[in-house]
Amino acid sequence: MPKLESLRFDNGFARLPETYYSRVCPTPVPDPYLVCHSPEALRLLDLDESEISRREMIETLAGNRLLPGMDAIAALYAGHQFGHYVPQLGDGRAMLLGEVKNAAGEGWEVQLKGAGRTPYSRGGDGRAVLRSSIREFLCSEAMHALGIPTTRALCIVGSDRPVYREDEETAALVTRLAPSFVRFGSFEVFYYRNQVEALRQLADYVLARYYPELAVRAEPYAEMLREVTRRTAELMAQWQAVGFSHGVMNTDNMSILGLTLDYGPFGFLDAFDPGFICNHSDSGGRYAFDQQPDVAAWNITKLAQALAPLLSVETASAAISDYPQQFGQAYLGRMAAKFGLAPGGETVPLMMDALQLLARNHVDYTIFFRRLCNFDCTAGAANAPLRDLFLDRAAFDAWAVRYAAALRGMNAVDAERSTAMRAVNPKYILRNHLAEVAIRRAADHRDYSEIARLHTLLAHPFDEQPELESYAAEPPDWAKKIEVSCSS
Repeated sequence: MPKLESLRFDNGFARLPETYYSRVCPTPVPDPYLVCHSPEALRLLDLDESEISRREMIETLAGNRLLPGMDAIAALYAGHQFGHYVPQLGDGRAMLLGEVKNAAGEGWEVQLKGAGRTPYSRGGDGRAVLRSSIREFLCSEAMHALGIPTTRALCIVGSDRPVYREDEETAALVTRLAPSFVRFGSFEVFYYRNQVEALRQLADYVLARYYPELAVRAEPYAEMLREVTRRTAELMAQWQAVGFSHGVMNTDNMSILGLTLDYGPFGFLDAFDPGFICNHSDSGGRYAFDQQPDVAAWNITKLAQALAPLLSVETASAAISDYPQQFGQAYLGRMAAKFGLAPGGETVPLMMDALQLLARNHVDYTIFFRRLCNFDCTAGAANAPLRDLFLDRAAFDAWAVRYAAALRGMNAVDAERSTAMRAVNPKYILRNHLAEVAIRRAADHRDYSEIARLHTLLAHPFDEQPELESYAAEPPDWAKKIEVSCSS
């Protein structure tokens, strides 16, 4: 496999006019060291794993040196934050170094998060802290293993340089990979500035690089909007099905490629609560778990508005009009697979009744579905491991009778159904308390072994992994006190 020095960096985004970004230079950190890395992400760049421990690699990923071909920039964008338009945001602590094409022909943009101030830092220090970097690293890679489109995380590089948030913490940098970091807000900034040609040039850039098959259509901008809408609908269905809550679904955190972007105060459901708010800063619950599909729809209307100078209002409206149907179909299909049921018929009320039962009984979402994989549909079967999750046993029994009848009506073979359900119902997710244990060990003792253990565990979320069974348990009582916010 290639060595670090053999990587060929390009920066297609930097060939656009400087209307779209500012050239920057990472601010060095003293004595950087490797905290953790993802072998899978390294392979995206065709790099041998031994390269990650080289001093030259660590210095590069700390922002202390640039390789030939790297052209560091911070992108300009705007966005609607908690429903309010903010006219200039941009990469306040992220720097795009360039793009590497691997042997498979895939282009991966390499970005440092936490590399220091940029023109868009808005008074901030441009740094990331170890705490938030661990959360982003672990969740980026965990989401990929769950099959959910996401940016990737190559590694974390730490430094003892102090960074001040609520308390003094230490600095860290996450190396992020993605085909593109262009977001809805990248278009909004030029719409609100009435810079139509800049808007058009950005749209043409995205079409040519990421949607070339659409660029030759009669209405390429409408087709791009339609495809982004479809991808966003599918992404929301995946989030909802696995129980993932993003926490900050501002338009500047929405990917033009339908990727999960910018991990801040995220959270996975423990006890099922449709109104779960993972972001302590979200006092109004705008980004609560059950609001995510509708917020995504609202965000898409803002993207459509931003593209309005390039296509008619009627065309834009038509391009996004299928979102409710696309989301609904994708979500119900995924949920039916989680229940081991065929879509349609009585499946929907049976699933919805189960979710209401989970909410009323505060049943752990992930554990319920994993145990459901072993449901015995034989008449009179006790299904005790599943039944014991519910306080209202009678209500569960009534639902279980209906569910068993539905499975028998499908002529389902329990063993085959169980295998299929285990492939879509993860046993392991990145619960907040698991991340918190890893963070505490790293911050207090410079012990990074728990990060590595979680990364390995979450790379195979659907496998049994009996030696790590405790990681699939319900969270301990102290976990209820964990709060994550926009500063996380």
